[in-house]
Amino acid sequence: MDQNQRPSSASRAYQFHPGRAAIINLFDLYLGRSSRQKPDDATREPPNKTQKRVIALNRELPPRNEQFLIDFEQIQSQFSDQEQLRAVTESVLISLVVQCSSHAPRADFLLFALRSLCSIGYINWDSFLPSLLSSVSTAEMSVGQGTQSITAVSSQPGVLPSSSTITSSANFQSSNPASPLPSVHGIGSPAQSAIEPASCVTLSPVKSSDVSGAVQQSNSRVNSLIRDNAISSLRQLCCKIILAGLEFNLKPVTLADIFSYMLNWLVNWDQKQQGIDESDVAKSGRPDKSLIEWLHSCLDVIWLLVEEDKCRVPFYELLRSGLQFIENIPDDEALFTLILEIHRRRDMMAMHMQMLDQHLHCPTFGTQRIISHITPNISGEAVTSLRYSPITYPSVLGEPLHGEDLATSIQKGSLDWERALRCIRHAFRSTPSPDWWKRVLLVAPCYRPPPHGSTPGAVFSSEMICEGTIDRIVELLKLTNSEINCWQEWRVFSDIFFFLIKSGCIDFVDFVDKLVSRVTEGDNNILRTNHVTLLIAEIIRVELVMNALNTDARKVETTRKILSFHREDRSSDPNSPQGILLDFISSCQNLRIWSLNTSTREYLNSEQLQKGKQIDEWWRQASKGDRMMDYMNMDDRSIGMFWVVSYTMAQPACETVMNWLSSAGVTELLPGANLQSNERLMVMREVSPLPMSLLSGFSMNMCLKLAYQMEDSLFFGQVVPSVAMVETYTRLLLLAPHSLFRSHFSSLAQKNPSVLSKPGVTLLVLEILNYRLLPLYRYQGKSKALMYDVTKIISALKGKRGDHRSFRLAENLCMNLILSLREFFFVKREGKGPTEFTETLNRITIITLAIIIKTRGIADADHLLYLPTMLEQILGGSQHTWSEKTLRYFPSVLRDALIGRMDKRGLAIQAWQQAETTVINQCTQLLSPSADPTYVMTYISHSFPQHRQYLCAGAWILMQGHPESINSVNLARVLREFSPEEVTSNIYTMVDVLLHHMQLELQHGHSLQDLLMKASTNLAFFIWTHELLPLDILLLALIDRDDDPHALRIVISLLDRQELQPRVKLYCMNRGPPEHWLYNVMFKRMDLQKALGNHLSWKDRYPTFFDDIVARLLPVIPLIVYRLIENDAIDSAERILAKYSAFLAYHPLRFTFVRDILAYFYGHLPGKLIVRILNVLDLSKIPFSESFPQHISSSNPVMCPPLDYFATLLLGLVNNVIPPLYNNSKSGSVCDASSSLLRATHSKNPATSQSGQTNASDSQKAFYQIQDPGTYTQLVLETAVIEILSLPVSASQIVSSLVQVIVNIQATLIQSSNGLGAPNGVAQGSVLPTSPSGGSTDSLGASRSTPSVPGMNTSNMVSRSGYSCQQLSCLMIQACGLLLAQLPPDFHIQLYIEASRIIKETWWLTDGKRSQGELDSAVGYALLDPTWAAQDNTSTAIGNIVALLHSFFSNLPQEWLEGTHLIVKHLRPVQSVAMLRIVFRIMGPLLPRLANAHSLFSKTISLLLNILVDVFGKNSQPSNPPAEASEITDLIDFLHHVVHYEGQGGPVQPNSKPRTEVLALFGRASESLRPDIQHLLSHLRPDVHSSIYAATHPKLVQNPSSSVS
Repeated sequence: MDQNQRPSSASRAYQFHPGRAAIINLFDLYLGRSSRQKPDDATREPPNKTQKRVIALNRELPPRNEQFLIDFEQIQSQFSDQEQLRAVTESVLISLVVQCSSHAPRADFLLFALRSLCSIGYINWDSFLPSLLSSVSTAEMSVGQGTQSITAVSSQPGVLPSSSTITSSANFQSSNPASPLPSVHGIGSPAQSAIEPASCVTLSPVKSSDVSGAVQQSNSRVNSLIRDNAISSLRQLCCKIILAGLEFNLKPVTLADIFSYMLNWLVNWDQKQQGIDESDVAKSGRPDKSLIEWLHSCLDVIWLLVEEDKCRVPFYELLRSGLQFIENIPDDEALFTLILEIHRRRDMMAMHMQMLDQHLHCPTFGTQRIISHITPNISGEAVTSLRYSPITYPSVLGEPLHGEDLATSIQKGSLDWERALRCIRHAFRSTPSPDWWKRVLLVAPCYRPPPHGSTPGAVFSSEMICEGTIDRIVELLKLTNSEINCWQEWRVFSDIFFFLIKSGCIDFVDFVDKLVSRVTEGDNNILRTNHVTLLIAEIIRVELVMNALNTDARKVETTRKILSFHREDRSSDPNSPQGILLDFISSCQNLRIWSLNTSTREYLNSEQLQKGKQIDEWWRQASKGDRMMDYMNMDDRSIGMFWVVSYTMAQPACETVMNWLSSAGVTELLPGANLQSNERLMVMREVSPLPMSLLSGFSMNMCLKLAYQMEDSLFFGQVVPSVAMVETYTRLLLLAPHSLFRSHFSSLAQKNPSVLSKPGVTLLVLEILNYRLLPLYRYQGKSKALMYDVTKIISALKGKRGDHRSFRLAENLCMNLILSLREFFFVKREGKGPTEFTETLNRITIITLAIIIKTRGIADADHLLYLPTMLEQILGGSQHTWSEKTLRYFPSVLRDALIGRMDKRGLAIQAWQQAETTVINQCTQLLSPSADPTYVMTYISHSFPQHRQYLCAGAWILMQGHPESINSVNLARVLREFSPEEVTSNIYTMVDVLLHHMQLELQHGHSLQDLLMKASTNLAFFIWTHELLPLDILLLALIDRDDDPHALRIVISLLDRQELQPRVKLYCMNRGPPEHWLYNVMFKRMDLQKALGNHLSWKDRYPTFFDDIVARLLPVIPLIVYRLIENDAIDSAERILAKYSAFLAYHPLRFTFVRDILAYFYGHLPGKLIVRILNVLDLSKIPFSESFPQHISSSNPVMCPPLDYFATLLLGLVNNVIPPLYNNSKSGSVCDASSSLLRATHSKNPATSQSGQTNASDSQKAFYQIQDPGTYTQLVLETAVIEILSLPVSASQIVSSLVQVIVNIQATLIQSSNGLGAPNGVAQGSVLPTSPSGGSTDSLGASRSTPSVPGMNTSNMVSRSGYSCQQLSCLMIQACGLLLAQLPPDFHIQLYIEASRIIKETWWLTDGKRSQGELDSAVGYALLDPTWAAQDNTSTAIGNIVALLHSFFSNLPQEWLEGTHLIVKHLRPVQSVAMLRIVFRIMGPLLPRLANAHSLFSKTISLLLNILVDVFGKNSQPSNPPAEASEITDLIDFLHHVVHYEGQGGPVQPNSKPRTEVLALFGRASESLRPDIQHLLSHLRPDVHSSIYAATHPKLVQNPSSSVS
């Protein structure tokens, strides 16, 4: 054995076997290698060809090849252990292959020997080939390290042939053209032949240094040549051996090994040329012959591995190999052919991964739903902090990709860049929450600390954000130049702009450079006003901006560019506050820059600096003397100048505002008659809050200062603030939600950890949150975090005696927060352990989950898995069960979990009966009119907790219908001394006992009417007469007992009582209008006791601001309406809504309430009740369709609205919700501002276009104007949903109408636009073949014969949209899919039925005369993206319906995706490849979204396999001619890809493996398939003996018994 040969794993165990030497000698004999000649003899011989020839002639000839097997069998007979001898033989063969590969005759003999040994079964290919490849890899590495000199190479005979080997080659010239030795080398050694020219270098007349350099260079080339030839020869021989081995049945793991090595060789084919000068390679053009030889052999192996007859390795492995992306493809036709085939099949496979018109899918911000493309396996609330990818970029394999590295690599002007910009531009228009921006943004590289890894979820680079920001500025400038008043749009944008700059997401210096070039080079005349200067002035005090203007090397240039934005042109209304601010803003900016840096002062405008004196002069005049400026009566000039001052002197302006708010002075709040307190409580007297019209022009710097100063006064001051101060503070936060938002509990705790323990501070914070900022927190995505913070307060207070006011307010806030949630949530931040909720909150949580799941679905599969655990957490400490009537409306996933719960009310009544005697005895002593007052403390201190919970029930029994007969003073004292939790328990047990006693008394013949009256009177005693119990909790306790027939009647009687109605009216009167931010008169503070009642106010002195016992009913009334509808009490529900409609106007989320109740009870609400529910809204402010009121109030027989109604509804979504398309975007210019305005104007409801409106466009409103639902896009989309849900026709009719509009949309719009001159000049004819006939445009589909749809008037639809008819048709499809995805599942079922009907009725699919080729061609054209088809007017019904389904799918939550299987069930039985392709095209793109929803993925893939069995099953009816397996290779590739995608849980990696459960699923399904299809799917089985995936899967390899054949 050669000493330097590194033994392979197989030979290492047998290197000392006694037969090894004999086998080596045998091979040496036949190879002509003399053991007497030392390997390095030849290296000492001079390079003399004559001598070499003599040596060669004196050698002995080896025996004939045919003798070899006889000689080997003689050695074989000498050893008993044949297995060991076989292993030794393989080891020797491998080492000889490595040594002799460069010697063609010897290589030929080794091939002959291998075949001979194989013929007697002496080669185990499954052990031999992996060992061979491993040894070759080791040898190549050795060659790579050892070619530093010739001696180094020739001293390793185990790797390259020794000199003796080379010298002896002369007599055995091979005529094999595959010889790795280049013909130019003649007979001699390649190394020696190459050296010969170098030996003559000394003859050249050059300097010695040049000579030495040339020698070194020559040596380097010689070394590379030696290495290249050695590797080429070795690989060539190796491929020949593998080709021989492939004639036998190899194990899958061996085949995988071979495939891996072959790919590696091909991908890295040019690595061996690293030592050669690149210029030499360039000159050569083609690789050398030896390289081409082994490349071709390598390709032969790969083609044999992937050939479909044998399918040793799936062709898919080539698709994911990356072979087609090798950087330096050799000039070789054979390799190019393979790469071309890979590209072709990859493109076909990738098509199935992507939805039709996927490039149009983009966040609309019309819904709160976040569909995450990130799929980490993280449970609990931690998942909410992950970045959310609003868009993804399709990879070459069709799968969605995201991440910072990807985002930064996207080229400007590319389609992906434009997709990103479209999303960003829409975000600037739609103003999604800061939470969305934070999830998608990255800090600009110039502001990022150096050691920073990439962010995986990000999809927008800072360059994209910068360009999108500039686009929005230019768009607003165009609107401004059109004499449109878009002041509010500028203010909304400045809020976002400030937020982005402060967050460091925009490189300020780069932004200024690009903005200057855009407004000067793009359109010199676009900048006519000072709006850009105003924008810069807003951010000039941000630290990053000050650094850029103060310390940055480019500060002078940046400053000059900023100053260049100034314009002298006056605005159209120079005397308005806005006009005055724009007139003076350049002066403000110059003054600020002057104070920043002395080096840039010379560039400032002296006139603007002088103009600053006017500001100072105005301020001196306005603030001089004792008389304070009256902010409620300021004229326009004063308002404008005060705004100007906010930019130059923010601090004095802030102090002025604070002085205004405290100008009325303070007064002492005297303690109540029943309170004795030595502590003085000073309260700020009331003034009017600052109006929004004044606040809206303050600089952002002043707003920040003002908010901080107000917080100091509100939460850290010694004086109780006025309602005006609190109201002004909340208005500030609502005005700039991006820049000013703060999470109150955490921000206050950071300032002073003990502040929340201060009396009154917690109450004030809770009031502000509950009655002012609830929609703001929901908009910010902070409702859940706030819920956890409030839960901590509740948890701390619920067992604390006497602290009822704070507890009930916190509980009411938490109630509102839970009911405000619109997506699945976790009841605990950590996701573990029982909840800290009260019993009331636990019950409301279940109701909220029911509403969310039923009306919006569960967006994430992980949430669905967590649901059972969450229900255990919620119900762990709850005894409650829901009535059958309530459960029947619950979504099935909740109903199934809850229906088995045991009703413990019977046990509760038994427990009461056992304790009743003791309780009545105690209550008699405590509550008799003559009771000893000292017994109160005795009872509180010594009674048992299990008895205390029955105190109210005992009081109820003692009343006997005469509440005045009990001692209310003692009862009130005891209830106040109870903990809030004990009071709640008392209420629930009292309700149970009350209802139980009513049943008993009914049995004794008492009148039901009398009993109800008595119950109402007794409860009024508790609630109103002596204010002993909280009304909201009592009402909730009663409606939760709706399984008792009398509970809801008692609730209605309580709501009808005269004690409550005046309180409700008084609340509405004192509160002012529901839009509190519009209320500019003095707020009236209610007396504490009158506002909250005796029980809650008790010893408290801190005054209320907005709190009221009536206001606590706002979350309760909607729940009562829900319960009445569940119990079929429709008339009662309608009456309650009518009576409380004015009160419900104060509900912070009434729009959401209306939308959700219509969706929750869809199909069960009579028209009259629907109209009553709609009247809860302020209808004049909701953008309903013009004809909508007619359709819901028609007294005629119910008719479905015409198609024109639905088309107009969709057009409204296109204009206001779907992100606009931009023409000519590659040049950087945005869509024409006029068309943008046109869309917004045409989509407005006439009712909302009032003459006094300041905005010409409704498309962007400030957040405070649309707090519920939050953004204008949400308002428009949810309004469309409300319209659809309110129509008095069935879901089937509505869906049919919508689908009818979409199916023929292109033809209809084109026909209508012909009369308008075909916008954009798009040709109406096309020669693109769309059918089996090849050229006709009307042979495929009914839409060609009926170009227009009856009942649909689209004459002005195209012009109203601002798009071409082709663009509009595609966006209408997107809008329809988005709308349908917001509707309840009843509509989804109808969509699947309607879609399958249209597909099945396509005549050419059912035409038996069509050949398979014609059908395939037809399907291919039918399934083109509508955006492509529309350009040539070749759209088809099938293409439109599939695009609609894909738009619909992309907006569905994961939980609702399971319903998509219905469409396939309706399409079955599938009998043709054409229909099979349509099914795969519909369902295939869903699979990547299900990568983390394993159960749903398995169901979907199983469905597709069943369809495959329909067409290619063993028992399926054969078509004529029968379909070939080769027709669906792309579907086979796709199936391989998606199972790897799901196994990885994301984009496929080189080490991705399918899940074993999926392999088992394929294994079962393949048993029903035809053998030729089975064969193509043979590797997607859990059988380790036939599948390369199973054979290399860790789980299956460790446990092979689990695999099935």
